[in-house]
Amino acid sequence: MTHQTETDEHKALRAAVAALGAKYGRDYITRTISAGRPPTELWQEAGKLGYLGVNLPEEHGGGGGGITELSIVLEELGAAGSPLLMLVVSPAICGTVISRFGTEDQKRAWLPGLSDGTRLMAFGITEPDAGSNSHRITTTARRDQASGDWLLTGRKVFISGVDLADAVLIVGRTEDARTGRLKPCLFIVPTDAEGFQKRPIDMELNAAEKQFELTLDDVRLPADALVGDEDAGLLQLFAGLNPERIMTAAFAIGMGRYALSKAIEYARDRTVWKAPIGAHQAIAHPLAQAHIDLELARLMMQKAAHLYDAGDDVGAGEAANMAKYAAGEACVRAVDQAVHTLGGNGLTREFGLASLITAARVARIAPVSREMILNYVSHQTLGLPKSY
Repeated sequence: MTHQTETDEHKALRAAVAALGAKYGRDYITRTISAGRPPTELWQEAGKLGYLGVNLPEEHGGGGGGITELSIVLEELGAAGSPLLMLVVSPAICGTVISRFGTEDQKRAWLPGLSDGTRLMAFGITEPDAGSNSHRITTTARRDQASGDWLLTGRKVFISGVDLADAVLIVGRTEDARTGRLKPCLFIVPTDAEGFQKRPIDMELNAAEKQFELTLDDVRLPADALVGDEDAGLLQLFAGLNPERIMTAAFAIGMGRYALSKAIEYARDRTVWKAPIGAHQAIAHPLAQAHIDLELARLMMQKAAHLYDAGDDVGAGEAANMAKYAAGEACVRAVDQAVHTLGGNGLTREFGLASLITAARVARIAPVSREMILNYVSHQTLGLPKSY
């Protein structure tokens, strides 16, 4: 699906990624889930074709584009039924943070591998007692005065793809020497580090990528494991969270488009009382409404990506939250209507839509809940007093 508002380069990227997605499709993802393994073949091919690192700097092996281009990649893979969740994490969050704030050594060490798919990085922020309130993060890093090393201790939950990752970009906190207060900092933590443990979380969600709980027990890291400035952690953190919201919107829009396409195909072919069921407004209108909602969500996602790529972090923050909210709502409604359009067939394995009911909820819940986005818009955009 191409769009008149896009450049010729974006249209070409969209078409090329759509072709790759169609080569794999929903059947491929379903097979990988059934086999309990990740979508490695698709990830590697997307990396070789330059799609994984399309947002990363050219001098470090990337495509030199931005989140605008990466969101096109994820949306089109999703629309083909074969989304790659780790696109949200590895190049969008971790790659962005390292390319913006990392040292030259960190960029050389990580960005080429993140770009071509040969290396993968997970992202660890959520904790058992710190979900939406990142100020309650208790994972702490302290200096070993003798060696200059960092010692990292804490727990993280719902961390995607740790079994596939070479390292996790961990959000911890260090003590401010002047005030004694804890401030957020970002650390690159190798998954084979001593004291680093991962435990898979048993999820009802049927996805190719697994979720993990992490335990960090005095994990010793060299001084250069810190990404960026120790005193600018919050700025650096949100530089990664805005792309995360934009990419979650792309994930949701792609999934919604996939479900809608299956419903439209069914509504055209399924005939009851001498006419295709799509001829009836009770079927047609909800599908048309779902399409409108997805298109509107995409417009906000494109606005957010444009603002972010232009360097407007404040404007991008508002738009990214709105895009993620709109896309999550549109995706849930599109999937629900698609399943309903197919009736009993919508619940069969043959048509493969029922599992998307659970998957669609992710976009409402993660990486920030719809209610917290409404809180954000209430007090940041509308100027209303905080309720918390």
